[in-house]
Amino acid sequence: MLLDYILLDTNVIINDPQIIFNYPNSYVVIHFLTLSELDSFKKEGNERGYNAREAIRIIEELRLKGSLFEGVSLENGSIFKIMNTYSLPVCHDTIHLTNSVDDQIITLGLNLKTEKKNVTLVSKDLTLRIKASQFDIKVSDNILTKKNISKDNFYQGWKEFIYPSGDIKFSSEKILRSIIEENQLSLNEFIILKSSHKDEYYRIFRYRGKNNFSEVRSHESILWGITGKNPQQEMVIDLLLDDSIKLIVLCGPSGTGKTFLVLAAMLYKVLCSQTYQKLLVSRPLVPLGPDIGYLPGDLYEKLQTWMQPVRDNLEYLLYHINSQEEHLICNDEDESNYETQERNKKLKRKNNAHNKKKHFSNYLTIDDLIGYQGKVALEAITYMRGRSIPYQAIFIDEVQNLTAHEVKTLISRSGEGSKIILVGDPYQIDSPYLDFSTNGLVIASESFKGQEIFGTVYLHISERSILSSLANQLM
Repeated sequence: MLLDYILLDTNVIINDPQIIFNYPNSYVVIHFLTLSELDSFKKEGNERGYNAREAIRIIEELRLKGSLFEGVSLENGSIFKIMNTYSLPVCHDTIHLTNSVDDQIITLGLNLKTEKKNVTLVSKDLTLRIKASQFDIKVSDNILTKKNISKDNFYQGWKEFIYPSGDIKFSSEKILRSIIEENQLSLNEFIILKSSHKDEYYRIFRYRGKNNFSEVRSHESILWGITGKNPQQEMVIDLLLDDSIKLIVLCGPSGTGKTFLVLAAMLYKVLCSQTYQKLLVSRPLVPLGPDIGYLPGDLYEKLQTWMQPVRDNLEYLLYHINSQEEHLICNDEDESNYETQERNKKLKRKNNAHNKKKHFSNYLTIDDLIGYQGKVALEAITYMRGRSIPYQAIFIDEVQNLTAHEVKTLISRSGEGSKIILVGDPYQIDSPYLDFSTNGLVIASESFKGQEIFGTVYLHISERSILSSLANQLM
């Protein structure tokens, strides 16, 4: 027997068109006016437009199975219905409902309540949820996919323990055994053993499962001398250089070095070890102002504006690389390896020959990487849907502004031999329908927690400047 009515607002369908199938053994209902709202969005060339078209296609497929007004059975035991407002119910004298879409949805919820069934309005619109709750209608963001995640209990990817320096230096194995016995650790979770009287002394270990740990070592000999400035940055580099880790989530406020470290490690993997064919970089086009369609120029010129934060980091990284005397030679952990030396020599000769032919300097530039060499690609997320991307390092920035459904779509684009890195600040969300616990960055981290091919790090120490650090703390 179906006991519950799940009334879906337009914005949750836009967020995930498959949400219609997420509620088993219930009446899943949308208001007739929701169809008009979906129709108004379908011509947009962004993610909202795509999801609106996808939702309309799903509803059309259900229409072919029967009357949507009478209800169509779903495979999960639910019945999907399109309903209209019957009549305005008797409301409190001081509260008046209008003919707006939101108020009509509330009115429909009130009428459904008269059937003595539980009614839950699922909406990402805070105002609508507040109004509906005043009529004793249950409200939710998304009662199935929203997990109990808060700013205080989310998975950070590491734990810190304080011990005397002598114990850390000589008895680390014993300490780690005791930590395993007293704490539940996830695969690839890091343990920081920090000195109780010397802040600068610490050791970092990564949990490998079955009571095994590996110690995180400095990778300064590679990465053109770049090393982590704090324990969290060292963890990030360790994950980035580990080819067995296929998905990485990096969270933290601005200035913590997320973007810079990703670009440094992945450029090394592309240019030096040649693990990946190219580095693909993308960011969501969150419409804080005009979206990509209203910027001047062709697609490449439009992307330069959206990708400027990435280009800034690339320019700084290339300045660091080019400032080294032998910047074209890629160091390797095993520099005595003959094949590595020969590959580096060939790479240097190839670049020098190209530079001489094209009258370039010996310095690498962004245009070299994007243009001639094609080792870096800047792309809009809109054009990644439907693709399979093999043997590439995929870097998605500002992921906190994407929904869980959008992030799932992006992760599923990763093909054979690829690695995908999701980066963002869950405390700085620009999307009006997302919060800390529902954005795709945090959901992805919680969903993949404990998987062998996944690792995450929360960075909290700003290395940009004193001013940047104070801004994150005080504002």
